[in-house]
Amino acid sequence: MTDTYSTAANHPDTTGVPADVLIVGAGPTGLLLAGDLAAQGLSVTVVERRPPGTGNLTRAFAVHARTLELFDTRGLADALIRTGTRLDRMRLFGRLSLDLSRLRSRFPFLLITPQYEVEQLLRDRALKAGVSFRHGTELVGLSQSPASDRVTATVRGADGVRSTVEARYLVGTDGVHSSVRRALGLPFPGESVIKSIVLADVRLTETPPALLTVNGVGDAFAFIAPFGDGWYRVMGWNRARHADDSEPVELDELRGITRLALGTDYGMHDARWLSRFHSDERQVPAYRTGRVFLAGDAAHVHSPAGGQGMNTGLQDAANLSWKLTAVLRGHSADPEALLDSYHAERHPVGAQVLRASGALIRLAMARTPWQRILRAALVQTLSTVRPASDKVIGRLSGIGIAYGAPRGSHRLTGTRAPALRLAEGHLPELLRDGSFVLITPPEVPHRTGPVPLVHAHWTSGRTTSLLVRPDGYIAWAGTRPDTETLNGILGGPMTA
Repeated sequence: MTDTYSTAANHPDTTGVPADVLIVGAGPTGLLLAGDLAAQGLSVTVVERRPPGTGNLTRAFAVHARTLELFDTRGLADALIRTGTRLDRMRLFGRLSLDLSRLRSRFPFLLITPQYEVEQLLRDRALKAGVSFRHGTELVGLSQSPASDRVTATVRGADGVRSTVEARYLVGTDGVHSSVRRALGLPFPGESVIKSIVLADVRLTETPPALLTVNGVGDAFAFIAPFGDGWYRVMGWNRARHADDSEPVELDELRGITRLALGTDYGMHDARWLSRFHSDERQVPAYRTGRVFLAGDAAHVHSPAGGQGMNTGLQDAANLSWKLTAVLRGHSADPEALLDSYHAERHPVGAQVLRASGALIRLAMARTPWQRILRAALVQTLSTVRPASDKVIGRLSGIGIAYGAPRGSHRLTGTRAPALRLAEGHLPELLRDGSFVLITPPEVPHRTGPVPLVHAHWTSGRTTSLLVRPDGYIAWAGTRPDTETLNGILGGPMTA
């Protein structure tokens, strides 16, 4: 494999194409990141192994509330919602019903829509913003040195010709088999959780009683969710079946798994595609190596339980995009610390998702008496103790995710800012230009900063001031604007 991951120095033919950021992988994570950066006037190139127009065999189907909030700040949420079906309840383990309508969000539901709808929306936005795409192109090597302000990537086109692309930063969003991660020599520790999961989009003769149907019986589990257009996403696993991913799948196999787990296959027929895959739990130890970053499945992969994979990757992109923009625009007082904060904030979230999805899948697979007792106790607790179920809903939806804050910070620092109604408009609308938003009482003099900054005001008598980051998290909170702290966050002095 020396040929595959040789350095750029061994292949001197270059295209001379510079970019602020080179993104490897045109899945949802890469597309969101590319669109964000290009919308700020940065030059972005995306290389993608698939030829143009080639569909992606997608397993993702769920868009959670926090992700919809990110789409809302980009003016995309309503368009995405029109492509799918809203679910205000999640039913797990046969009798546990989680009420998503209790989420304190503009989007108190789970949106069921195929991943290709998400990709299409983000691709259109990226193209409109000026992102350059190179399809049928794969990364075969990269090099960087501490003395250089560039990353050099060696890529190979569909014709086999190699060339190099230079960029100030490179981001690998190229999935679980990431060529970027492998070129960096980073490990991907973890394990396979379950093998031979069968996945399909089918039609059903009978409509399931619940919009989202999930159950496990020890030897099998199955999942059914509607897309709203007559098609259903079905996923199933049978403990007795351990076929290789490459082994063909017949619809009868999925019917049998579904009957075993749910008692019926609801008249399953007319599969438009079937696939077999295995589920891993893995996480790279470092999301940043010099000028190279990893995001999405290239950085973390976990079981499909909870439908959090694509959502976590999109939130990685939202966290990284504004930080790269600030550094590339010279708007950071400490560029290295700001870029390091991407790993510091997102790595713990990835680890948390691994634990949560792993726990769900193991509970669904519960086989021994004590495992079933544990599952029954959990179901009872979540069914009767509202704070416990609210915490689970918050974690699954992403609404409950918060980042660490310096010692002595206000309790709101690091938390997600809700869709506040302010004198100047709703917060998501004020964030659409990629700006920070400073929220204060009306009597505080208008402030401007060295970075794009919107100064908004409460419509009520609230006295707390907030500085909201471009990704919708609260960077600072206090009873009055702390000029010294805010100057440090914004990369320079604010002025009245």
